[in-house]
Amino acid sequence: MVRLPLTPADVERGQRLGALLRRARGERSMLETALDARLSPETLRKIESGRVATPAFPTIAAIADVLGLSLDAVWAEINRPEHDVEPTGDGHDAPEWLAS
Repeated sequence: MVRLPLTPADVERGQRLGALLRRARGERSMLETALDARLSPETLRKIESGRVATPAFPTIAAIADVLGLSLDAVWAEINRPEHDVEPTGDGHDAPEWLAS
């Protein structure tokens, strides 16, 4: 099977996924999180760093479950277009639905 090259949108989505997972993991160790999700720590490291921009769905589901994230929330966060981000007035950007 030949994999198609990743688009810039795929890469950006992978970076948003990695950032979301790092934030959700908080102070919890990468090793503990990976083992609880039945992944290798290296796999989790690659996903969090964006080096694996399109991880398999079961992998995302396992990590989300361990971190207490809803898959709907993960999907919404990683697929939000950049134009849905509006300044909050404090120098930080917020999704459009938070800025209302």
